Amino acid sequence: MEQSLEQTTEILLCLSPAEAAGLKEGINFVRNKSTGKDYILYKKQSHLRACKNMCKHQGGLFIKDIEDLDGRSVRCTKHNWKLDVSTMKYINPPGSFCQDELVVEKDKENGLLLLELNPPNPWDSDPRSPEDLAFGEVQVTYLTHACMDLKLGDKRVVFDPWLIGPAFARGWWLLHEPPSDWLERLCQVDLIYISHMHSDHLSYPTLKKLAERRSNIPIYVGNTERPVFWNLNRSGVQLTNIHVVPFGIWQQVDRNLRFMILMDGVHPEMDTCIIVEYKGHKILNTVDCTRPNGGRLPMKVDLMMSDFAGGASGFPMTFSGGKFTEEWKAQFIKTERKKLLNYKARLVKDLQPRIYCPFAGYFVESHPSDKYIKETNIKNDPDELNNLIKKNSDVVTWTPRPGATLDLGRMLKDPTDSKGIIEPPEGTKIYKDSWDFGPYLKILNAAVGDEIFLHASWIKEYFTWAGFKDYNLVVRMIETDEDFNPFPGGYDYLVDFLDLSFPKERPSREHPYEEIRSRVDVIRHVVKNGLLWDDLYIGFQTRLQRDPDIYHHLFWNHFQIKLPLTPPNWKSFLTCYEQSRAEISQG
Repeated sequence: MEQSLEQTTEILLCLSPAEAAGLKEGINFVRNKSTGKDYILYKKQSHLRACKNMCKHQGGLFIKDIEDLDGRSVRCTKHNWKLDVSTMKYINPPGSFCQDELVVEKDKENGLLLLELNPPNPWDSDPRSPEDLAFGEVQVTYLTHACMDLKLGDKRVVFDPWLIGPAFARGWWLLHEPPSDWLERLCQVDLIYISHMHSDHLSYPTLKKLAERRSNIPIYVGNTERPVFWNLNRSGVQLTNIHVVPFGIWQQVDRNLRFMILMDGVHPEMDTCIIVEYKGHKILNTVDCTRPNGGRLPMKVDLMMSDFAGGASGFPMTFSGGKFTEEWKAQFIKTERKKLLNYKARLVKDLQPRIYCPFAGYFVESHPSDKYIKETNIKNDPDELNNLIKKNSDVVTWTPRPGATLDLGRMLKDPTDSKGIIEPPEGTKIYKDSWDFGPYLKILNAAVGDEIFLHASWIKEYFTWAGFKDYNLVVRMIETDEDFNPFPGGYDYLVDFLDLSFPKERPSREHPYEEIRSRVDVIRHVVKNGLLWDDLYIGFQTRLQRDPDIYHHLFWNHFQIKLPLTPPNWKSFLTCYEQSRAEISQG
């Protein structure tokens, strides 16, 4: 097969922080002064969409459409074609084209970058016509959460195996009971795809069990800026056959089977999705991507699966003060979940897959201390999404249960075939009703009494290692018990990130302020091991207040994604401490 070029991104336009802040609501016409190229940005609150200012018909320039009262459309100066930039669809002539979108990213200074993926549709390289599938030739079995077991001819592929233990420290636990033979299934597969580093997809407890039986199993990940397996050596899991592959290139498994990993347009540094193709039949798994491949995806695939649930964030349930009343949070969640449902339904309608499956949202905050989160962090119902899809399109939908198997050949031939989807046997346990908290909490609790935390200077050591500074933000960090009350003997301190100092009182200058209360077992485990703060934030292990009510993207992005790849050198820290004590006593 002819070797394709790796998919890359090209920066087309940079906007300074002032220029980005100056974008108005609605349509903005912008020019790159160095290249003379023109672009259109559409702003709706915090959401941005962008495209080249070039009509798809014959390359004409767009201008403001004076007939548009809603401020969403532009008109081509050549033949009066009209583009709705809020949807990137042409409205004159109707039903004709969609405009190619650009990826919009924030830079480190809160400016904006407009990026173009090249090639934009890499799956079109070396196209293959679909062949007839025999019944049973392609089978997709749901295990749990985002984990699917695909039988593709005589090959087996598994996505994102999280089958035991928690995710995000101790905040997430499996909603569904995995099939009892899950470990045997994993040991027999030909390859595993892991989409990204979040622990509900990269589950070290699951992989540890697998590695004990088959350490050389082939595992494939995308070439993300932060490596998916950045913490493998510290995990204690012995895996010896990990493949990091470039984006947008077909990876040939055998004559009939290949796959391609694509980057996310919003979080290209960590998120990926995958297209699997067998005998010309495509299976698209967008996993958790916010804008997979910058919003450009193959249409009319045979099977599409994506997340649907929402609730995968500490916002707003872990926030208090100001507007964050229980009533406000409940209404916000209700509104956001509805928006997500409508977005997913619209995406499925636009892409027109033959079959759609909502997955990657089946988790529960089951630890008793997280009862408040469990009761208030309401998630979307997959059946509600599927009913919405069926109301607006002819797409066949599938709400999976653990152990259920979809036969793609049968479903493509006749979606009403009773053997198209085989449900788990009568009496199969679907939902978990108990979780083995003990071993995992023991690991977290072990950090509480670590020698590091006998010395207050660990605070300076840790935040110096973290490397975030020159930013006007003061954070108060408070170690707490299970109920977020101050932990007896715990640390309560300020960090001024403008000069990375640790003052006793808040500075007199004007400054944004955040207060972060963190359960002591989790924050100390994170600090000791140099882990990302997703365990704290996404895992619901913090309670936050902020003044003013502003999301500090650079701060959170750094501690959730940008921390150093190697942990703090605590051995050296302790050695230096002992040496300095010895010198003082001798003096």
